Amino acid sequence: MTFTIASPPYIIFNFCSRSSTLSACTQSSSLQRHVRWQPHAKHNARFYRNFGLDVTATNLPSACELLAVPLQIEFQGTHLAASRHYGCTGVSSYKDIENAAMVFKRIMLLSKVLGVIIIARNGDRYNLYQDPYNYAASNAETTALGEVESHSLGSSLRSTYFDSSSPSYIEGIRSDLVDNNEVKVRVKAGVEGTVVFDSAIALLQGLFPPSPKNKIILANDTTVVAPLGGYQYVPVETVEPGNDRSLEPWTNCPAFEKHIKDFYASESFKKKAKDAEPFFKSVKDFVFGRPTTLENAWNIYDFVNTQLVHNKTYAYRLPPSFIEQARSYANFHEDGIFGDDDINGIGNIAGRTLLHTILSSLERIAFNGDPLQFMLIETTYQAFISFFHQTGITKEHPELKGIPEYSSAIAIELRRGSPPDIRDFLRIKFKNGTHAHFHDVHVFGHHADIPLTEFIYRAENAAISSNRQWKDVCSGQEGFNIAEIVSGGASTSQAMFSGAFAFVALLSLYTITKLIRRNRQRAQTRVRLEGEEVSQVVPNYGSTSHPQRSEYVIEEARSDIAGVPTAAYYPAQPRWVI
Repeated sequence: MTFTIASPPYIIFNFCSRSSTLSACTQSSSLQRHVRWQPHAKHNARFYRNFGLDVTATNLPSACELLAVPLQIEFQGTHLAASRHYGCTGVSSYKDIENAAMVFKRIMLLSKVLGVIIIARNGDRYNLYQDPYNYAASNAETTALGEVESHSLGSSLRSTYFDSSSPSYIEGIRSDLVDNNEVKVRVKAGVEGTVVFDSAIALLQGLFPPSPKNKIILANDTTVVAPLGGYQYVPVETVEPGNDRSLEPWTNCPAFEKHIKDFYASESFKKKAKDAEPFFKSVKDFVFGRPTTLENAWNIYDFVNTQLVHNKTYAYRLPPSFIEQARSYANFHEDGIFGDDDINGIGNIAGRTLLHTILSSLERIAFNGDPLQFMLIETTYQAFISFFHQTGITKEHPELKGIPEYSSAIAIELRRGSPPDIRDFLRIKFKNGTHAHFHDVHVFGHHADIPLTEFIYRAENAAISSNRQWKDVCSGQEGFNIAEIVSGGASTSQAMFSGAFAFVALLSLYTITKLIRRNRQRAQTRVRLEGEEVSQVVPNYGSTSHPQRSEYVIEEARSDIAGVPTAAYYPAQPRWVI
């Protein structure tokens, strides 16, 4: 077993057979496994606690076999312990390892968790239909199984991040009762109905179970515990596509619909459709009139899977291989629709809007003045596919291409290193369904935790941060198209001319109005002197002789008002001054 420190500080364990040489063991990347020592014995349990490892011992030898391999520990090129063999014959072997663990405890606990963002998929539901050309969908209903799955995920998250004895405990977060300042929940409320909302509520019930501490004491010393044994009510923000496109950006999006048509017209799709013809002919009797084409692969799989889980008669009749084939073609279909090689591609639109929420939440968690430490985003499977493609996870984990299981979750942990390297890093984990465990997945080609600053640098330009930007992306007008401006399209030119004309007209009207107003003010403030206004330098320059003004009474205008005779007077030669 070899301990090495990667950059950023990260422990890598290489488990090799007893006959393997150290060099062969180190060079074989396929043998690298991040493991947790399971407490088979009391001393082994102490060993695990001291090392604080945060992964599971899956497909590994027993504890005794592990102890029998050579142990060499290296830190920054320095051998901290000599190679030696540990047998399983006595307790002393465990004690030796426990003592070694105490020496390297500071090295192992290299980072602390500042906060976590959880992206969770909804639990089991009844059949949902999605239009294969625009992904408009019908309403679906949550099942009791789905609620149990989401509740189980919530319990798992609680033991991982809210238990102070866990190595991934969020530092300083309150665990006995929910603090609504530390926790935020956003839930997709889209075309599928209340399925995602129901799953979020079930998850929160597992994350923050009823507690007798959820009580108040009244002025008369009466203690009142919240209903259902101290049920904890966590505020939930529902995200409707009509107001916020961050969790369902693919519907009513012309550019995305064009992307779907282009995928259906691609050579890879046509080849896969030809290969799938035998299966779709065979499955026709089990889908009851639904179109059996590769374009409809997701609906075929969803129907077969739902019936297999909830219909006993159907489960007996369905051939054993049909569900695997249906899922395989559905994975190909959905990965082609919601995945894109370009991080800014329209196929990744489900992840591009999600990135904005992730980046803004990370900014809040990293800022010491903001109390946010736990962010839950409850959504559907589409965001998972896009996120895995955007961040390059599918390059190292091609098995993650396609549809994740119900109640799957992505955990994005913001960690801070120990001195002298106190930078912030991201550790990203994935849990595929209820029965799986969280395991590390590395983004953007890294083989360890990624610095927060690098993640932001790589992701921020792909994020869609507003409904206006989403509209530009979906209309195909994203960015600043210089070629289009130079070519002078008809609509663009007309809009520019109209804007220029309106600007000139308004400017002219403003200028004329200002001149009229200034002249009126001058006329009102003009001082007239008695006698002739004649220049003393040049006789009669600048002055005009005015005839004696006569005033006439207009007889027709004469009238009596309240018994008093009145008349209108007009000058013989009226003058208008503007």
